[in-house]
Amino acid sequence: MGHVHIVRDFPSPQEGFARTVRVYTPDAYDAWPHQRFPVLYMHDGQNVFAHPESARFDTWCANLALEHGVGEGRLAPWIIVAVDSGEGRMQDYTPWDEPRNQTKGRGDSYGRFLVEHLKPLVDRTYRTRPEPEWTGAMGSSLGGLISLYLGVRYPQVFGRIGALSPTVMWSAGRLFQEWGAHSRRWSRIYLDAGEHEFIDADGVPLDYGRATHAFYEHLKHLGYADHEVALVLEPGGEHHERDWQRRLPHAMRWLLA
Repeated sequence: MGHVHIVRDFPSPQEGFARTVRVYTPDAYDAWPHQRFPVLYMHDGQNVFAHPESARFDTWCANLALEHGVGEGRLAPWIIVAVDSGEGRMQDYTPWDEPRNQTKGRGDSYGRFLVEHLKPLVDRTYRTRPEPEWTGAMGSSLGGLISLYLGVRYPQVFGRIGALSPTVMWSAGRLFQEWGAHSRRWSRIYLDAGEHEFIDADGVPLDYGRATHAFYEHLKHLGYADHEVALVLEPGGEHHERDWQRRLPHAMRWLLA
């Protein structure tokens, strides 16, 4: 079922260290050698694929969800590029400082790594469709925040944004300020969370259900239409990989259609 190619010690000049990058090519990539494919970039790459070298085999299982959707005729095949988080995950996925727990954000450098270094290399190496309509970013928690940051900072690069349980309340809700207008570009934005999902992160209370709903309403107020933004609030949903794995097939069907 497709192939996961793992590249270790992949340099990130923008960040000053190396990362592990995992590239999934679907069955169709080999079966259709003259076709080009859209690309979804996912964060926390060690949790993305059902694979023996993932953090756990039964994490998001994005490769299984994708191929199942393709088999049902509900999805087109996509390449998935999953970038592992490092020891400084909280800093990497934080675009702005969070004074409440003294987190110094370096998400801007991570975004530049994706846009300036990784994506150009992927587009040169694989048969991709490089346009923003065919390039997505997806993640959960702070990975959802950095995905939305990429959407507002680089709308000319990432046209599809998937944010599962996104930490939009981080940095005093700075994302609401930064996303102050409709991009006036082709957009598809998927948001979800548990309806009453809540955690305490080192003394920082994070009400995901309430905040994600508020950010959806914020985008609607800016003029994003129903075909551009979607919200799912799952009763009983919690802040855990098993919940994101459960919601992923629906997220993919809406976001990647």
